[in-house]
Amino acid sequence: MSLYEEIENTLQRAFTPDELEVTDDSRQHAGHAGARSGGHFSVLIVAEAFRGRSLLERHRLVYDALSPLKSGIHALSVRALAPGEI
Repeated sequence: MSLYEEIENTLQRAFTPDELEVTDDSRQHAGHAGARSGGHFSVLIVAEAFRGRSLLERHRLVYDALSPLKSGIHALSVRALAPGEI
């Protein structure tokens, strides 16, 4: 299973999102030093778990869910929304 698929599966299990888009942006960062230590990813996730939470809390929830995969992730851009916020 690719890291992309692991991220997607992990977020699906953790949040049962209404919407989930995971994008592998690694090609855009090829050549810089950090690119060798892991991939670059963007995540758009819409889930009830984010309702009433601050931006920081939402990001922490996502980072905590993905913590077992952190050695493969060099950079992660997160957009975490509650249903109706998109």
